[in-house]
Parts: sequence; structure tokens; C-alpha cells
Amino acid sequence: MMFGRILLLILMLPTAFLPGTALADNLLLDSGWQYRWGDSPFDANGRPEWLSEVNEQDWQDIGFPSNPPGRQGHENAWFRITLPEVSWSDPVVYVYSVDLITEVYLDGEKIYQYGSFANDGGGRFEGWPWHMIPLPETFSGKTLAFRVWSDYTDIGLWGEVRLMDRPTLYLRILNQSVGRLVASAFSLMVVMLALVFALVPGNRRLFAVIGLFSLASAVMILAETQVKQLIWHAPLAWNYLAAGSYYLLPVAMALLFSQWMTGRNQGLLRLVWGGHLVYLVVALGLAATGVINLSSTFPPFDGLFLLSLLILFALGVRHFRAASETEKLILLAILLYSLLLVFDMAVAHGVLAWRRVPVAWGSLAFSLVVVGITLRHYADSQRLAQSMLATLESRVAERTAEMHAMASQERVRSKLLAFEHMKTAMLNDLVSEMQGAGGYHEAQALLALKLPQLARPFAGVFYQRHSGTQDFRLSYAWGNASDRSGFDDLLISPLLDPENQFTPISLENGWLLPIPVQHAGTAPTVDAVILLEPASDHLPGDDQPDELALLLFLQRAVEKISIALSGVRLKEEFEQYSYEDALTGLKNRRFFDELLHREAAIAERMDTPLTVLIADVDKFKPFNDTFGHEAGDEALRLVADSLASSFRDTDVVCRYGGEEFVVIMAGADLARGVERAEAARLEVASLLIPFRGQELGPITVSIGVASWPENARRPGDLLMLADEALYAAKRKGRNRVESVVA
Repeated sequence: MMFGRILLLILMLPTAFLPGTALADNLLLDSGWQYRWGDSPFDANGRPEWLSEVNEQDWQDIGFPSNPPGRQGHENAWFRITLPEVSWSDPVVYVYSVDLITEVYLDGEKIYQYGSFANDGGGRFEGWPWHMIPLPETFSGKTLAFRVWSDYTDIGLWGEVRLMDRPTLYLRILNQSVGRLVASAFSLMVVMLALVFALVPGNRRLFAVIGLFSLASAVMILAETQVKQLIWHAPLAWNYLAAGSYYLLPVAMALLFSQWMTGRNQGLLRLVWGGHLVYLVVALGLAATGVINLSSTFPPFDGLFLLSLLILFALGVRHFRAASETEKLILLAILLYSLLLVFDMAVAHGVLAWRRVPVAWGSLAFSLVVVGITLRHYADSQRLAQSMLATLESRVAERTAEMHAMASQERVRSKLLAFEHMKTAMLNDLVSEMQGAGGYHEAQALLALKLPQLARPFAGVFYQRHSGTQDFRLSYAWGNASDRSGFDDLLISPLLDPENQFTPISLENGWLLPIPVQHAGTAPTVDAVILLEPASDHLPGDDQPDELALLLFLQRAVEKISIALSGVRLKEEFEQYSYEDALTGLKNRRFFDELLHREAAIAERMDTPLTVLIADVDKFKPFNDTFGHEAGDEALRLVADSLASSFRDTDVVCRYGGEEFVVIMAGADLARGVERAEAARLEVASLLIPFRGQELGPITVSIGVASWPENARRPGDLLMLADEALYAAKRKGRNRVESVVA
């Protein structure tokens, strides 16, 4: 059945492009309508009594059968029109959409129904298809009436109502769907292109998000294309597809913006895409389980979407000046798409008069921009490759002219060029893999694995600095290199001069190449050493490259490798520092906030207790004022060490800020938390602060304790409750433990 519909559409598709097709045999029914609020009673024969009444006073004139005045909570309405005097062979009435279900009567006889009416006149949302209502050939001059039910914001017919021949309607549907089908196809093509580029190292996340955005656009446009109803008549299923993809658009938009934004903007963008993702899951879940109608999920989403678009627009304007040309093109394409979505939203909610908004062209514009950018990058790379090839060919031609007198030397040079090209490719691949490594040790492991292939025909040994020492220990050896036990820092100390840090050291039987690595806040230090030795089969004739040329290449290679390792090391260290407090060595507030959120979710899901403590150093400001900030810092360090040693290994102690510390005790109840807090308080009270030859102190802490489920309805409230308990401890004289009173 479905295959037959698809074949029929394919055969009819060329006629959809003919000028004037779908315009003949076509009357727009946009006047002569009347309406009436409520629902008609029915006689014994099932005919609506309102259509046979002589009294016409309750029927009111209306320009278009939609949203009559004075709704006042009504969910039922009737609309009627007298059909014009025309004669067609296969007449139908075409309705763009109905809010929400309808029955159609011709001179009191029911000729069409969409959805099911209950005895009380109500019903349930069944989707938003277009309607083709067959008419008998004798329809002229008869009254056509619509019985409508809707609990949606709109009630009645929507879009347009036309009287036409059935073949004309099919051609009109095809004609109006071609543009959307093309836009959907282009969006799907962009999805495939993005998927391909997402598999290549580089901007994987960017292309993955572009693919998600294009997929949502493609499905939304296809699901809203009228021709889909001729292929598979499942209106509600298509509406679920349209809603899901529509609700996914702001998620993809915010994720796309997050590829370019930094700092506080990232948090705002996470709020945008996270909120929309939650709305998508909750709205579709409630609709699918029958709790609410799918139609009622659209108005709240449109309001949320409009707010999100304003946020994204503001962020885009701020970022536009600093954006790259590629980013600007994508931002402009998204702006065009968003404007069309806003116009479509305004039409859907009656802010603007009904018209067809070409949303598909916004998706098509975005797809064309992405395809254009891809083709441009490909063309640029091709031009660069051609330029490099042309340069290489020019050099080869010059050398060829000189080889009339120096044939043997030119052969060696040609081989050297090929050899260097091969080595350069190896080096570039190695550096790229190291930059994409998961950490510093993984990058060093890649270096040890690929180094022999890069350095051949030299034999060699690769040494790495042993953690926490000045010794360099054997990591890997290849070729016939002698197995040396290692080197000490004295041998490489001359290389610490920035002017000479990549200069090889000549040894008795080879060369020593250091690899300096930049650490956060320090000058580069040598973390690895390469020992190169001539291989036994090295330089047997003219087929091998010159030792000096290879050594110079390896010197340049070590410089690039050093930069790559430094980048990986700095990234790793900065990520570590972002979660640690520099003064005390404890985890910081950022780490605590993320951990508390996770532990609260686990506790609630697993129904296990969770306890939070807040400790505050008593009268710390007078201590600072009396002994100075250095003494205060030393006191905070000692308090941090004391607290860390007073709790279980599974408990997490963090510095919350200033003189405040927080503790997360997963699996601990209130009694256990108070017990450990009291032990910690006593431990701190026994401290004496050694500072410049004297002992300061004593110093004390006040501690507030809160536990779930004993004190809090939600685990997420524990920090606030522990803070209240801390203030109670302060009010009662300090140097004490207080818990939340149940």
C-alpha cells in the first residue's frame, strides 16, 4: 500500500513543477462563514438539530472559521458555509488543519470525521493533518458544517480552506512540498558530511553538533511536509516526530554556541540546552503516556524557545566581532533560521495573519552555508597542495637541469628530499596523536612507541626522568644501541639555557638530544632524553641520507615534540589546579559543588544516608589582625591537615572559601556525622601554630552538621541546613558542634 503511494507520487512529481499546476479548479472559501458556540443536540437519526432549525439568530457571521470572539472556556463550536454553484468531476474540500478534531456535515448528513467525539462532546488530540473531504457531485448550493472540539489555545479551522478537484489537490500538495523536501534532503546531506568529519581528529565536537542541528532540522521539515501524509497516513506519529525535532533545535543551537563561548557564558548555555532537553523528555513523555495532549506542549515551549533565542542572539552579537569568518557565516545562517522560526511561531499563535512561512529555506540556507564552508576548506587545501606540488616540481626541474653534470649527486639529493618528506609526515602524525592524547603519560608512551621509526637509521635509547628524582631511566631502546643504565641531571644541566635547550650534545659514540617540557608557573625542564648512535648498517653507500641532515631534522623534530608535550602537560596541570585549593592542598569549592550534586543524586537514588558538615575557624579575623596574614595562612594549612586526618578515607574535606571548610560524608547518618565533627573539633582545639620561633594558639572551630534523610526533605538542602546549624554554634559561644533539630 505504502509502496504504491510512493510510486504514484514519483509519477506525479514532474507535473508539480509545471507553471500554473495546482491553481486550476481551485476556490478559496474565505468568506460567507457563520459560527455558533457549544455543541448541537442530535435527533434520533443522528442528525444535528442545529442544522435543521428555522431560528437562525444564534448563528453569527465570521470572516474565517477560527477562534470566534467570546470563547469564555468553550471547547465546542460549529462553523458552516453555503457552497458555491460550481460543477467538478471529483470535488473535495481541502482544509490545511483543524484545532483539534472535527465532524463534517453536508445538509445534515455526516460525510467526514477526524478523531472521536465522546458523549459529552469532548475528545482527544489526534494530530494536525491536512484534510481532504470528498463531496458528492451535487454539492452546489448546499450547507457544509463543521463540528469542532478543542482544549487548545486555538479552536476551529486553521490556515486555509479551499474547494477543488481531487487531482488538483494532489498536485497542489506536491507543489507545496517540493521546497521542503529539497531542504530536508540537503539537511540530511549535511548530517552525513558532519558525521564523516566528526570521525576525523580535529573539530569533532563542532561537526557532531552541526550534525545534530541538521538532523533535527531535517526531521522537523520532513515531518511538517504535507506530502508525508500521502506516503504514511499517521498524523499523530508525524506530530511526535515534528515536536521532538522542533524541541531539539534549541539544544543543538546552544551546544553549537558553546563551541565558541568561554567563561560564564558556558554556564548560561548549559542552562539553555539542559532546560530544553529536560522539557523535551518530560513533555513527550507525558504526552506519550496520555497524561496531557501533545498539542498542549507547544505553547509553553514556544515561550521558552523565544526566551532562549533572545539569550543566544545577545551572546552571538557579543561574539560576532571576535568570531572567525566561518563562525560568522554560521551565526548569520542561524539568525536567518531563527527569524523564520519566530515568524512561524507568530503565525501559529495568531500574532500575524496566516501565511506560509518558508522555514525550510532557513534550514536550506544553513545547509548550504555548511556545505559551502566544507567545499571552501577543501578547495583551500587543494590549492595549498597544488601550490606545494608546484613548488616541489619547480625545485625538481631546477635540480634536473643541474644534474646534466652532477647526475650521481642529484640522485642522492632526490632521495634525501623523499626521505625528509617521509620523516616530516611521520613527525606530523606523531605530534597530532600526542596533542590528542588523554594525558601527559599517554603522550610520552606514544613518543616512545613512534620514536624508533622516526629516528631510523639511527639506533637509540629513550630515557625519561624518574618521578620526583633527577635521574633519567631507560624507557625504550632500538637498533644496536648500547644499553646504558641512565643519566643524571649534571649531564643535561648545560641544556637548561633557553638559548641552547634544543642543541644536541656530542658524545663519544653518538649524540644526546634533550626534550624540555613546560610546567605550569615554571621554566622548561628536561623531562626526557634521546641518545642517538650510528647503526651498524648506517651509510653503506649513496642510498642513505647524510648523518648531519638527519641529525638536524631530529633536532627540529624534538623542538616540535617538546612543544606538543608542554601543551599536554600544561593542559593536564591546569585541569588539576582548577579543582585544588592552592593554600591548603584540599579540593576547592568548585569540586565540592559538583561532588555534592552527584552524591545527593546517588543518595536519593540508592536511599542511603548523606551527611554534610561546615566548619568555620572562630575569630579568624582578630587572629589575622594580631599575627599577620602569613600566620593566618599557616593556621589555615594546619586546620586543613587536622580536618583531613579526622575523617574517613571515603569522606571528602574541601576548603569552601576563606576560613570555611566543608565535609561530605557519604553513607553516614547524623549520629556518625556529629561524632566525627566532635572529634575534629577537639583535634583542632589541641593545635599550636608554630610561627617564627613561637607557638600561636590555641585556635578553635565551630561546626554545623546536617544529614539526609533525618534533617532534610531533599539531599540538595543539606548545605543550607548545615550552614544554619553552624550559625547556631556561633550564637551559642563558638568552639562547639551543632546539628539541625529535626
